[in-house]
Amino acid sequence: MAVKIDKKITGFAIVKEDEKLTKVALEKKEKGHEQMSERIKRPESLAGETYKIKPPHAEHALYVTINDIILNEGTEHEVRRPFEIFLSSKNMEHFQWTIALTLIISAVFRKGGDITFLVEELRSVFDPNGGYFKRGSKYVPSLVSEIGDVIEKHLRKIGMLPEEDVDENQRLFIAGKKAELNQKQQPSNDDEVSFPPESQLCHKCNTKAMVQMDGCMTCLSCGYSKCG
Repeated sequence: MAVKIDKKITGFAIVKEDEKLTKVALEKKEKGHEQMSERIKRPESLAGETYKIKPPHAEHALYVTINDIILNEGTEHEVRRPFEIFLSSKNMEHFQWTIALTLIISAVFRKGGDITFLVEELRSVFDPNGGYFKRGSKYVPSLVSEIGDVIEKHLRKIGMLPEEDVDENQRLFIAGKKAELNQKQQPSNDDEVSFPPESQLCHKCNTKAMVQMDGCMTCLSCGYSKCG
């Protein structure tokens, strides 16, 4: 593309490609804010959370630790982003794949951008031997899938995913159905039981909380209702 120069040329200089890229990067940094990328070095210390996963059939628990980095600290652009993940267990049977997931997921975290796809990718892993119900009667198809649930919970906690949107009417509906059912049943001292033992699996939230109410199958966890 031709460029017309109206002023007299008094001098010139050759700009190297790397200097040009550096200049562009500096201009972007001045206009915007620091984004997560592989160029960011790990600080001496990171804040994080540790989550415990204990499948009912497992002898030992699996601990998931996610450490976060604070970007643009002290400014209006301050954000918390996951930087690394560690999976640890006494069960040496899981050693190889937990190390592999630790390295791969941490690399995706440091890459930056939209990392929320990890949740669905991990959730799509099914154990050929069958899944299990965790506390709260939610069905989990595999241990890897529950790691996906943990990552989702953490991303919601730090603001990378929005909180689950349940409107006030639906919340009141669920509370009313629970109260109505509790009046018909004997009280239980078992804190592990959240829903009636005869509850069926809800295909919307994967929780064993579907009960027959007023001629309709209603989920006491998410409020989904199916009549007929």
